[in-house]
Amino acid sequence: MTKTIRPRRSALYMPGSNQRALDKARELPVDAVIMDLEDSVAPDAKEAARTNVIAAIAAGGYEHREVIVRINGYGTPWWKDDLVAVATSGANALLAPKIGGADLLSKLGDLLAINGAPDEMRLWAMAETPEAIIKINSIANADPRLEVLVIGTSDLAKELRIPPDPDRIGLLPALTASILAARAHGLDILDGVFGDLGDTDGFIRSCEQGRKLGFDGKTLIHPGQIEVANRIFGVSAADVAAATEVIKAWEAAAAKGSGIAVVNGRMIENLHAEEARRVLELNAAIAGS
Repeated sequence: MTKTIRPRRSALYMPGSNQRALDKARELPVDAVIMDLEDSVAPDAKEAARTNVIAAIAAGGYEHREVIVRINGYGTPWWKDDLVAVATSGANALLAPKIGGADLLSKLGDLLAINGAPDEMRLWAMAETPEAIIKINSIANADPRLEVLVIGTSDLAKELRIPPDPDRIGLLPALTASILAARAHGLDILDGVFGDLGDTDGFIRSCEQGRKLGFDGKTLIHPGQIEVANRIFGVSAADVAAATEVIKAWEAAAAKGSGIAVVNGRMIENLHAEEARRVLELNAAIAGS
């Protein structure tokens, strides 16, 4: 079955305890809103945040934006009530943090079904520990609801004892392993956040690196980061023109019984035509959102 492409260039974390932020998200040019019940919410505000998030989803108005709720980690005092509330909230997906292995993710998928989640509700999973990276291939194949991996680069760098580094040299093995696992199992994968809001150039470089590595988009912590993420992980006019040219050349060659075409001195095979079609489908999805 062919997978429908959905733009996930930008995924913005919004604290569930901040009603103004949840309201503002309805107007932002972001592809996905991650309503957070975990890291950005203080312990004494967890229950109120859950109530805020469920009410915000029920009120609607997020239109084309995917709505995802990040629950608290398994084993905390709040995770079960979070999962039960999110299951029938109308959210597009539940984002599960601190996933250390396939068994836990599969259990959460089963619990969603038991608690009334519709078949179309998806699972997103965070890979943010060394244990998760070691087991990333099995995690990526753990549950049929799983659709997106999210890399928690801040937590991962902390646990790996990696000093701040704009080039993320120490994280590259984990990032590439995660991307390989995602692609092997037909998942999308989002890069981690960039925390220095004052370093615009650094954020741009981080997005460009993520795009070159193969990420589909980036998780964000501030609305001011949306435009850059959308641009870098999006489809430019030049991308559209190049993809269109590749498909035309390929189809013309195929009509003559040839399996190879040449565009601007570059040999084009079926794999290039398939990628060009994916680019155009993503562009159409972005335009329709």
